Amino acid sequence: MSDKPASAASQPTRLTGSEIVWATLEGEGVREVFGYPGGQILPIYDALRKYPIRHILVRHEQGAAHMADGYARASGKVGVAVATSGPGATNLVTGIATAMMDSIPMVCITGQIPTKLLGTDAFQEVDITGITLPITKHNYIVTRTQDIAPVLREAFLIASSGRPGPVLVDITKDAQQGSADFDFAAAAPSPHRPHPMLSAEHDAITAALDLILSAKRPIILAGHGVLESNATDQVLTLAERLNIPVASTLLGLGGFPASHELSLGMMGMHGEAWVNQAIQQSDLLIACGMRFDDRVTGVLASYAPNAKKIHIEIDPAEVNKNVKVDVALIGDLREILETVLPHIVPRKDTTWIRAVNILKGDAAVRDIKNLPDLGHLYAAHVIHDLWRATDGKAIVVTDVGQHQMWEAQYYKHESPRTLITSGGLGTMGFALPAAIGAKIACPDREVWVIAGDGGFQMTASELSTIVQEKLDIRIAVINNGFLGMVRQWQEFIYERNYACSPILSPDFVKIADAHGIPGATVRKRGEVLPAVQAARSAMGPFLINFMVEKEDAVYPMIAPGSALDEMIRRPSNGHDAKEK
Repeated sequence: MSDKPASAASQPTRLTGSEIVWATLEGEGVREVFGYPGGQILPIYDALRKYPIRHILVRHEQGAAHMADGYARASGKVGVAVATSGPGATNLVTGIATAMMDSIPMVCITGQIPTKLLGTDAFQEVDITGITLPITKHNYIVTRTQDIAPVLREAFLIASSGRPGPVLVDITKDAQQGSADFDFAAAAPSPHRPHPMLSAEHDAITAALDLILSAKRPIILAGHGVLESNATDQVLTLAERLNIPVASTLLGLGGFPASHELSLGMMGMHGEAWVNQAIQQSDLLIACGMRFDDRVTGVLASYAPNAKKIHIEIDPAEVNKNVKVDVALIGDLREILETVLPHIVPRKDTTWIRAVNILKGDAAVRDIKNLPDLGHLYAAHVIHDLWRATDGKAIVVTDVGQHQMWEAQYYKHESPRTLITSGGLGTMGFALPAAIGAKIACPDREVWVIAGDGGFQMTASELSTIVQEKLDIRIAVINNGFLGMVRQWQEFIYERNYACSPILSPDFVKIADAHGIPGATVRKRGEVLPAVQAARSAMGPFLINFMVEKEDAVYPMIAPGSALDEMIRRPSNGHDAKEK
């Protein structure tokens, strides 16, 4: 057999199943995959040498899934992860669930034992399709060589169409080793019948327009769907045309410019006080590509009690699931807004936005001056200074916890896909591998990891991947000696019983040095900018260990069971206060 790769545009060619895998990926436009070899997928790895696809060798298969995820979030393309059977496949599970919760397009390819051994508990056999059934958009087990190309092509279509999500394709070893005719074009999936609801009905559009044009206190809620639908321009036009303020979910940050006069910032459990108060006072919520999860709404019984609600959403299952709405516009957000906007008459009334700005003025403004330098280094200092140093233009990839919320508060995102974070699943260990995926996707962009000392240790082995791939990723470890968000809940809810939340960490700078990565430890506010500048000037990766205040907390915070506007605010004179 020729060593030349089969072009996707060529005539049908006889290939092995393993060659068909790579030829199909090449035809789908894949140029990079993230993976780890093993016995039941070695035929696929053996065939890789024939194809112009870059393989990034991870240190743990969970890292491969997070890298494919970060790649997809940064690029908007489908990320691809590859692993062997058994533990290789199961190590993907957390990353697959992370992608599922956040609607990220990803295809995971796993090797499987030969078909004749299925069900015998053979070495490294596991029912990975059964395990991942609840956390994938779809999954397959392929036992015939001729099915590999059609299944992979359909997997890419499913992963990237409608509401995106991860798809797993499990391929038995005999299917990899068999031969079949390969024709990329002939393997194209049949057009899927569109969901009957995925087209906003005329009556619903008319009802939505009536609510929008009659509202006195409307707010746009910008979710992750704004980015996934590439609807940033349409949301901006709607907001400006009607002088409607815009609040963002965590995953929606960057979908509306943070510096815009109509931008309110993040809503929800750790959102800005004035944002949550404005939502509670509104008479109309226009929810754009978001799912009203519990971290956004607080207790549902008192959520926006006087507001009519319009929900623009591509997944019918999300409509009326948590919050009952008055009008549902089901379909692609950008397409729906393009249908609605021609019927929107500009409104110059600024009464409502002035009222919201008064709410904002009465609250503790999100300003670094509220955290003066009194000899203590706060995470807010670090993130604020990092934002200033990068002019807000870096791709920031965060882990999960307090630092994640501080990043959302103090790093102002002006454009889409500049904040990459695990929202729905809240996966610690996400940041470092996801940043590798983002950097592979956007090699010319500045990429920063912001991670806590706990989450960083979960996937720190991927430092070796950074060095092996020669990636100039900058890493900021927010080190407070605790599992910070756990400790905060223990402080507020469990009477400061810090059970198992203090965490011992190694010297992160020495760990970086062992990988050949330079670093610095920062303990004072005045050392932050010089360290950030040193990291930005480095020709390769750089790690900064920020030793921050140990018992600082993220404010405001909505305690479980509280209303959206019942927030624990930053202490005044040493006392916490609930503010309504």
